[in-house]
Amino acid sequence: MAPLKQKQTATPRELASAARIAARQLNAVSTSKRTSILYAIADGIESNTAAILDANREDIDASKGKISDALLQRLILKPQKLAQLAAGIRAIAEQDEPIGKLLSRMELADGLVLDKVTSPIGVLLIIFEARPDALPQIAALAIRSGNGLLLKGGKEAARSNAVLHGIIVECVKKEAGIEGLIGLVESRDDIDKLLGLHDTIDLVIPRGSNALVSYIQENTKIPVLGHADGICHVYVHGSGEPGMVEGICVDSKVDYPAACNAVEKILVDEAWMRGGQGRVDKLIAALQGAGVTVHGGPRAVREIPSLPPASSVRIEYSSLDVTLEIVKDMDEAIDHIHANGSGHTECIVAQDASAGEEFLKKVDSACVLWNASTRFSDGYRFGLGAEVGISTSRIHARGPVGVEGLMTTRYLLRGHGQVVQKDTGVTYTHKKLSTGGGVSEGCLGASGRRLDQALVRNSRINYSSVMNILSESPQLPMARVRWATFEMAAFGFLVCAFAFLLGRHVPMATTAMVGSSDLAYSRTGAKSESLETT
Repeated sequence: MAPLKQKQTATPRELASAARIAARQLNAVSTSKRTSILYAIADGIESNTAAILDANREDIDASKGKISDALLQRLILKPQKLAQLAAGIRAIAEQDEPIGKLLSRMELADGLVLDKVTSPIGVLLIIFEARPDALPQIAALAIRSGNGLLLKGGKEAARSNAVLHGIIVECVKKEAGIEGLIGLVESRDDIDKLLGLHDTIDLVIPRGSNALVSYIQENTKIPVLGHADGICHVYVHGSGEPGMVEGICVDSKVDYPAACNAVEKILVDEAWMRGGQGRVDKLIAALQGAGVTVHGGPRAVREIPSLPPASSVRIEYSSLDVTLEIVKDMDEAIDHIHANGSGHTECIVAQDASAGEEFLKKVDSACVLWNASTRFSDGYRFGLGAEVGISTSRIHARGPVGVEGLMTTRYLLRGHGQVVQKDTGVTYTHKKLSTGGGVSEGCLGASGRRLDQALVRNSRINYSSVMNILSESPQLPMARVRWATFEMAAFGFLVCAFAFLLGRHVPMATTAMVGSSDLAYSRTGAKSESLETT
């Protein structure tokens, strides 16, 4: 499959409208079809590795001397990174179906049942800087979650983005026959036009500098999800094991200094500092040995004069620099984090279990870790497959945002002609029902209804008719298929047992109460029907 280079001719509004239409088309196809798109994208990235890296080298050569070293590091793609991207996309493909997941079910009145189900947000706008690897991650999450997508990457990654976008749109078209699902915006002049489309775009997720995020937040009515700063802390508790402290602090900074989850400040408890001779000196030496410049906070500079003072109490270096400060105890450390952090990721290094649990409970950040590098705060490492970003927002999604963070909810109400009549038309029961397998019947379409009919409304248990339905309906969840098989066998066994004991055919009345809520729903409020066998 040769990568396609897309040329933008549509206006921002046309791209957004096309993405919404395509997203609705995507939601109408089967789970297996959407899954096949993701596998095709992963294969396409691997088979086009050479073309992607060639384009990326052109971007790097054109950007040298024009962008910061931190931004340049984010621009670089390597074969192992592309392999990890492909693995992450396959992991997303293997996740459970997120669309139409049944969250709650309630009987409002007799025969009137309300489902609350998951639903795609709609059309997403992702604006990112110098991160071509973000493009396929975000696209995969959008496809899995059924969202339309507009992407605006930085001009420094234009060639890499074009090749990756071409691979993705070709896979979507080839596997599902859908066009316009993922639009790539190339002109910087279009950003303000996109930010004005609050009637067409449902969510903006910026990935980039503080200046970029702040600009977007101040210039749009569209909800914005993300974070402006990544000021992460490691707190060294008095019980921290020195070797572990050094390992975690070094990895949290050196593994990827430009990442938003890299540590920017190390808070050392004075009890740990005085608990062993030369502990802090060894920690500083370990960091310096890894190429890190260690700056001192106000107290640290007084007690360790060799440290150059940090330029600010609140700074995101995004480089091989870190601030070291000394605190009295955990309470002071937590107060410092809340006053000077960004609510992104914080870590405690402690052997004392009670201290570790207290830190996890009290620190109010999106990700709080105990005895683990801050670099673990990542969608791929958290098992999400990938992430559209890490959110420090308190509404909707917080922390690494994967598929679940790109979903919202809606309500589905099914009745039998009920009317309100100023609340005299029905008798409200407001009874909570089991969600069972967690999939609303409405999301399974006609196949799900036919399966119910075959199981409940036939006068005989007809295995062949049910199996025909299952074979025609690969989108039906396996849990439902397994339950269908179990229910048929159970009913058959009971009927035969009664027939044997009574020596005659026994009409069996089915009820609305069965083990699977998927089946229970379709029978709620319906009259019981007989199920006979000869």
